[in-house]
Amino acid sequence: MKKALFSTLLLVLAGITGFAQVKWGVDPAHTHVGFSVKHLGINYVNGHFAKFNGTVETADSTNFQNAKIDFTADVNSISTGVEQRDGHLKTDDFFNAAQFPDIKVKSVSFKKLSGNKYAMLADVTIRNTTKRVTFDVTYNGVVRDPWGLWRAGFTIKGRINRLDFGVKYADKLPSGVYAVAPVVDIQVDAEIVKG
Repeated sequence: MKKALFSTLLLVLAGITGFAQVKWGVDPAHTHVGFSVKHLGINYVNGHFAKFNGTVETADSTNFQNAKIDFTADVNSISTGVEQRDGHLKTDDFFNAAQFPDIKVKSVSFKKLSGNKYAMLADVTIRNTTKRVTFDVTYNGVVRDPWGLWRAGFTIKGRINRLDFGVKYADKLPSGVYAVAPVVDIQVDAEIVKG
């Protein structure tokens, strides 16, 4: 009898725990995954990934403390507005899209700092190399859309050194300045939908 009661209690607790997690999906139509890299030391070239997917798990619909984020970008969807350059970025000089078709971001922690500011520590994987990266996150609010769905918005900013991930193109000018800088600024404007 005690065993049956204990089993029932476990099932009830499992059910409560299951309902405690709220799942969200990234809305690709209202999300931009962008990056910016200095060119020849004088100007920035901007680009984005057109194909990506991601999920967010939270404790409830308005509390994003300790949210769990899992995100993947399709390297073959990279776009800088110049077809020849995009083709070069897919080669082994940069991403080697044939061998490493995905960039992955998986949160380690997601902590509220103050107000609408959060810090996300995440494992970022590029070319099968994983490094821990800190991202500054601004929570832009939550709203019910005209179709009855809950949506939340975030701006995520971070910076990586691409050489740390084996993105090895390193041509330099005679002055020693990199043709394409090692530092890459990342900005994602994300809209997520409660599923």
